[in-house]
Amino acid sequence: MLSRPLRLHAANDFRETLRQGRRCSTRTISVHARFDDAAPPPRVGFVVNKAVGVAVRRNRVKRRLRAIMHAELVHLPGGRIVVRALPAAAAADFAELTADMTRCLDTLRTEQT
Repeated sequence: MLSRPLRLHAANDFRETLRQGRRCSTRTISVHARFDDAAPPPRVGFVVNKAVGVAVRRNRVKRRLRAIMHAELVHLPGGRIVVRALPAAAAADFAELTADMTRCLDTLRTEQT
């Protein structure tokens, strides 16, 4: 689980990251990142809307995404990240979500430098 200081809460932070950050998308997720000079690790927010499914499925997807990000945070520079789950995420298993997240984060990290 991500502790409170590592999560995005303000709507303005989400909006700014979505509009000004770089994006990488796969079949299951879309990751928006805005890396800056902030101290690592970055703050992370999740968007899982009703298109993903009923509440049970949405919560399962959120739990999986949080667990994946918790493991990835040590490798990321400071900034903000918003992870948006796409409808295909409901049917994806943990390994597929992990592969998609790793692919997107690696792409965004290399674009940043």
